[in-house]
Amino acid sequence: MSEFKKGALVYYKSKAAIVDTVGEKIDISILKATKKVRDKDIKLLHPGPTGNLSSLDLELPDPPQTLNETLELLEDEAVSLSELSDLLYGEFSPQSAWSSWMLVTDGLYFELADDNASAAGEDLIKARALDDIAADREKRESKLEQQQAWDSLIERVSKGCIEEADYPQLVEVEQLACGERENSRILKAVGIQETKEAAHALLLKLGYWPDEYNPWPRRMGVNMSNPESRIPEAVETSRRDLQHLQAWAIDDVGNQDPDDAISIEGKRLWVHIADVSSIVTPDSELDIEARARGTNVYLPDQTIHMLPQGITEQLGLGLQEQSNALSIGFDIAENGELEDIELCFSSLNVTRTTYDDADKELDSTFAELKSLTDRFHQRRINNNAAMLDLPEVNIKVDNGDISIRPYSRGGSRQIVTEAMLAAGEAVALFAHQNNIPIPYAYQPEPEEIQHPQKMSEHYAYRRRFKASRHTTEPAAHFGLGLPIYTRVTSPIRRYLDLIVHQQLRAFLTQSSQDPQSAQHPLLGHEELVERIGLADEASFAARKAERHSNQHWTMLYLNQYKQKQDNSNDNNEGHWQGEAVVVMQDERKTTVILPDLALEPKLQRQDNTELDQSLTVQVQSVNIPELQAFFRVVN
Repeated sequence: MSEFKKGALVYYKSKAAIVDTVGEKIDISILKATKKVRDKDIKLLHPGPTGNLSSLDLELPDPPQTLNETLELLEDEAVSLSELSDLLYGEFSPQSAWSSWMLVTDGLYFELADDNASAAGEDLIKARALDDIAADREKRESKLEQQQAWDSLIERVSKGCIEEADYPQLVEVEQLACGERENSRILKAVGIQETKEAAHALLLKLGYWPDEYNPWPRRMGVNMSNPESRIPEAVETSRRDLQHLQAWAIDDVGNQDPDDAISIEGKRLWVHIADVSSIVTPDSELDIEARARGTNVYLPDQTIHMLPQGITEQLGLGLQEQSNALSIGFDIAENGELEDIELCFSSLNVTRTTYDDADKELDSTFAELKSLTDRFHQRRINNNAAMLDLPEVNIKVDNGDISIRPYSRGGSRQIVTEAMLAAGEAVALFAHQNNIPIPYAYQPEPEEIQHPQKMSEHYAYRRRFKASRHTTEPAAHFGLGLPIYTRVTSPIRRYLDLIVHQQLRAFLTQSSQDPQSAQHPLLGHEELVERIGLADEASFAARKAERHSNQHWTMLYLNQYKQKQDNSNDNNEGHWQGEAVVVMQDERKTTVILPDLALEPKLQRQDNTELDQSLTVQVQSVNIPELQAFFRVVN
């Protein structure tokens, strides 16, 4: 016969219940619900009668005043639930039975005895050891404090008013914003999507990051510190004295890496490049570090160097009274072809100047240089080189002040560009003719060759190109209009250029029986392929970091512009306003280029507009984490 009677208090799946009827199955009431159960599904706590469950306090009770005394009494004894209730509460009632059982199931003070059955069939309960109780209580209190601290943190984050003590907890959000982890308990707890952009937005809202904080280099895995390796002595090298030549290093204002210069000797063009391989030898500490970095990283607010800055100070052309270089000499025929190529290590005197100052002397000092490089330029055009003419800007940050200035076209900048491209072709030809393994740069030809004139045509043509790549076999570079090409003019700031210099040094010193050559022989094919792969990977990350960083600071520029205009009470509502040229239309959007910013935003489709039509647009809003600025047409 069942031990359960009508009105008995029972325990069912962590809940209190009252027996209604007893039959083949037992009907129980759980607050407002009823359920049929088997004997083994429930545990008898009190035979009853039990009133309405709503009259019972069903929460875990606070320890009664008799708890310590009861623990001492039960030190070596096991008792039934009814006996425990009497010891704890002085009675055995439905309420005391339930409260006592809650203390047992809680597991801090009591536990079921191992033999766990009295002669009457009841469970037997014993007290836990006092040392175990103290240890578990301490753990619970610590966990409770942690939970309370967590709840307080989440409340502050939700309200957007964090404290300085919260910063260590927010590191996980920062790591997510920088792409260093994929999730965040904090974002999940406050109901924010666990994305890099959402994490970035939250950190801005909380003031954890200032508006100008740029996460993109970290997201791309760029090493943000400058190298500090020891700089060894330069390798002794026999050099040709070219100090009789007038050598010019022409760069942008503020350039700190003058690694190339140009000279003219009669009708012969010379390109001089900083002799970095005389210091950075293959597999040296400097070489391995440069290989991992791949390139300098040029951000609007700083430059992260591939090599220690001391190398630039020592080898940069024009930074010392006498400069050491790898010099490349060649004639440029009337048809733009390169002839009579020679390479040598040299010493020379270099004069530094800027593009702006050089432009003032195009018809005098640089007239012959321009004539020679124009031949080469025309040959590239004849070879269908992609002379894309799309806006480019120089973005600089100085003490928080952002400036954006379009790059100039033509003039001395074109002279230098053509001279450097010619040097790249000359070295590629020299290496190929002499079986020197080097990384060649190539770009496949698009499906259709075009000669764009309008901005929309340049924009569309650019979209047809595949990115240039590196290979150990010579191949044409379509975009440059050259049948063979290697990058060689920036060994201070590009690792693949440095590899070319190291390979040329190994060949040239070996040919001249230089005693240094035995230490650094030519790299083989497999070694070269491995280096190309590592450098390309690092360079890709660096270029992506630069691109997104430029966009980041452009978004901040638009915000700063608004703030400045607001402060000056300008009547244009404080928003940036400027020219936009329509370059593409689809069913929903109109793509424009902003020449002053080199941005390519999309507008809501503008009907009654044509490609290359000029519009005036104004910023509506800026989303820094998403790198998006939204514009509207104002005329």
